[in-house]
This record gives sequence, structure tokens and C-alpha cells, in this order.
Amino acid sequence: MTDWYEQREMDGGVVRITEPHVDQLLKANVWWLRGTDRDIVVDAGLGVVPLRREIPQLFERDPLVILTHAHPDHVGGAHEFRERAAHAAAAEVLAEGVPASLYGAELYEKLGIDAAGEPVPGLLIDTLPYPGYDPRTYRLEAVTLTRRLQDGDRIDLGDRTLTVLHLPGHTPGCIALLEEHAGVLYSGDVVYDGYLIDDLPDSDAASYRQSMEFLAQLDVSVVHPGHGRGFDRARLRELATAYLRRVSDRK
Repeated sequence: MTDWYEQREMDGGVVRITEPHVDQLLKANVWWLRGTDRDIVVDAGLGVVPLRREIPQLFERDPLVILTHAHPDHVGGAHEFRERAAHAAAAEVLAEGVPASLYGAELYEKLGIDAAGEPVPGLLIDTLPYPGYDPRTYRLEAVTLTRRLQDGDRIDLGDRTLTVLHLPGHTPGCIALLEEHAGVLYSGDVVYDGYLIDDLPDSDAASYRQSMEFLAQLDVSVVHPGHGRGFDRARLRELATAYLRRVSDRK
């Protein structure tokens, strides 16, 4: 066992799993939700270190992993799960294998990121997971979905149900999961407390604007995002309206 993963128990039978040794660019949240009938895991980290080896209890109830979109920091461990779900629009790129690298310049090239003159990070991890690990060998395994999700689909865990919200813009297949009874939104990279990226090759600002207009009116108590700490409805509205102002200023 290593200290690659950090776990934090949240309210409502939810565990937040993070990778503290990963650069902020790729440091994403994995959310483990426990229900009476089954568990789900929202996103699957970077895949540098196997989740099954480091957190075996995560797999005790054979959880469904739900991928909010097809970027390397969210799908790395997806192949470890028997059941894998994502939006239908993400199925093809997942099956082909998501491009990935632990080196900033190479990752930017593979994902089509324009650094716009900003410094590009070098190695995207600050320690090796074990002696002799070669970051140049890092690759993501192709993922075949066992369930293709659409907007409005329901995920039943027994005592809790989540609704799939298709919110494209960051990528065509971006989704969030809404647990209406608890007022909790698992937002992936649709929204987090930071600069929202809408200029990747597969991004679409017009779609993102529609997604933000929807989220600005969504009544939730807390947002558990794909990156960073959670926030409340007031902050969600602030982030959504700030994005809408930003894209409006481009016109």
C-alpha cells in the first residue's frame, strides 16, 4: 500500500477520494456513494496507481463506475470496474483509449490544449508511486461501456436515486448527476470553483452557455465537483453567471 490516494468521509454516506501527488491540472475527485442496494463511483482518477490495489473496499459491493466525461484525469481507473457507464457521446473516445501523458507538453499536444503563452507544467506528479516507476510508460486502457447514459436516466441505489443531466460544452459527453432528495449535484467538469475550460478541440461554447443557463437556475444544496472543494447553490449561481458574462463579452 502507498499513500497515493487520500480518502475523506463526507456527509450522507459519501467518500471523496483524491490523488494528492498529482499536479493541479489533473488532480480530480473520485466520489464513492454507498446505497442500501449498491454503490456507485463517480469518475475514476488518473490511473497511475490501481484503485483496486490501494482501496480494495471500494470494490467489495461491485460498484458501477459512472464517468462524467472522457478526459484522462477522470477515466484512468475505469477499466478496473466490471460495470462502466458514461454518456453515449463519450463511448467512442473511451473505446479508442483516451490520450494521456504525465508530461505537460506532451499532454497539451495530445489534447490539443493551447497554452497561450502560459508556462506549461513539466512532470505532472510530484513523486513516484513506487521505486522504479517510469512516468513515460503511463497509458490509459480502452474502456468499453456496459451502459450508455442519456439525459434523464435514473441510477437507483436503493435508498437513493440519481438523475443523469447531459450538460455538454466542456466535452460533448459531459454529464452531471443530481441526487434530488438530498439536493446534491455531482458536476464533473461541467462546473467547479475555477476557470471553466471551453476551448478544447471537442468543446463547444454555445452548448456550454446553455448548460450554464440551466445550472444557474438549478435548486441544489451542495455541489460536489470534479476538481477542488464543494460549494453551495449561491456559489453555483455565481460561477454560472460569471461564465455567461464571459462568453457574452466575446461577442
